Amino acid sequence: MSSGAAGWQGLLVDGDVGWHLRTGEYILAHHSVPHHDLYSFSKPGAPWYAWEWLSDVIDGGLDRLAGLKGVVLASGVILALFATTLIRRMMWRNVHLFVALVVSLLGVGAASIHFLARPHIYTLLLLSFSMWILEADRAGDRPARIWWLVPITMVWTNLHGGFLVLIAVLGLTTLGSAIECALDKGSLSQLSKDWTSVEMWRKPIRYATVTVLCALSSLVNPYGYGLHVHVVEYLRSDWIRNVIQEFQSPSFRTENMMQFEALLFLGLVVAGRLIPRRQIAEGLWVLFFAYLSLSSVRHVPVFVTVTVPLIAAELSIWWRDWTSSASKKSILAILNQMAADSASGFKRSSGWPALVVLMLALMGPPIPWPKDFPKEIFPVAMVHAHEAEILESRILTTDQWADYLIYTNPQQKVFVDGRSDFYGPEVGNEYLHLMNGQWDWQQILAKYKFDLALLPVESSLTQLLKQRPDWRVVEDDGKRVLLAPKATPVLPTPKSITEPRF
Repeated sequence: MSSGAAGWQGLLVDGDVGWHLRTGEYILAHHSVPHHDLYSFSKPGAPWYAWEWLSDVIDGGLDRLAGLKGVVLASGVILALFATTLIRRMMWRNVHLFVALVVSLLGVGAASIHFLARPHIYTLLLLSFSMWILEADRAGDRPARIWWLVPITMVWTNLHGGFLVLIAVLGLTTLGSAIECALDKGSLSQLSKDWTSVEMWRKPIRYATVTVLCALSSLVNPYGYGLHVHVVEYLRSDWIRNVIQEFQSPSFRTENMMQFEALLFLGLVVAGRLIPRRQIAEGLWVLFFAYLSLSSVRHVPVFVTVTVPLIAAELSIWWRDWTSSASKKSILAILNQMAADSASGFKRSSGWPALVVLMLALMGPPIPWPKDFPKEIFPVAMVHAHEAEILESRILTTDQWADYLIYTNPQQKVFVDGRSDFYGPEVGNEYLHLMNGQWDWQQILAKYKFDLALLPVESSLTQLLKQRPDWRVVEDDGKRVLLAPKATPVLPTPKSITEPRF
């Protein structure tokens, strides 16, 4: 998260929250999901997939009910539930309590790069819950629950595009289960003899059936299969991978990325132990999502969600093997006993967290609930001071600040905002050329007839506009600057020769 915005406001450091909230309010007001653009003057009325519409409705309703307080509180609850499911999945596996706590802290720390009040947090929670169901099924525990994944996928599809992760996991499980069944035969002759037996392939057929049903249930959305085509094209776009930071490879320089680095190393070691034990599906989970997380930092929380319980379970085995010979009075034995005595408490459910959430919902000050987006990141004061002029203008600003303008007034039209899938390379490249002051920036400026610019002071374009004689600075607060074209001078009307002179 960006410096200067902590606590509850830390969930609002991404401007995309703004247009998500206003889209949700639009749906609530019109009782329909938009199929065409609502917010731009660069692609007005163009086809648009509001593919996270259900998340938008939930957050839009919360914003109507309780403002940004309701939005960040609900997001905090979802993230807390996500962290809870991680450690509960470990305790279900009988992981040593202290191992579970350490690995959970590493996992939550690594996943925190995307702890924002945006729709993807629903994917973190639903993926963790779905993995728990799948892990239990793999262990033969309550096998009927596997079919819960079908309605879960239906709801998930309308909350966030991350539903594709579950279908990928189920596909890997089908493949891994088939390999396990083949290996169980022990010899090629026995395999060739039984390979047509339905009983032999019962488990992979079952997982394949669940995969197909989940895929079919995902078609229950306002856009049908067109949503899947759109999401796949978005994820495969070279332009998206090249210009959107969260789709690029991770940089191991921050604390949460170093936590991910440790988990990645442990995960690869664990995969090397799972596969020889013929836990092929679990090994494939680790390897597949390790690859995805290295190709895109956006997948780091997904890697954490899928693999952390497997890592903790293996570390727990190592720990118990290492401490098994310790004397009963040693520190290691005392730690083991403390963990065993406390473990049952981590397996119980309680109503106290719900009561705490209710108390938070009813409380106002002194808790610093956000009433606006973080002023350290967004030009809050400047936007409110010039709200009328901005609303009537064709404004040029950053995509993040455009998100905030849409939040401030949903009637605001912008050049680009955070919907990179909507603008694509055609408008996206023009935006990048303009903001970076590339060779064609003046042509693009003239093409869109901007009559206002709200830019960071250090921006290349800010310096270029300041140097133009036909632009002037309206306001500069040291971090942001508002610029406008100079008014064309109005020449006096020539006096008629019959006009009386004074």
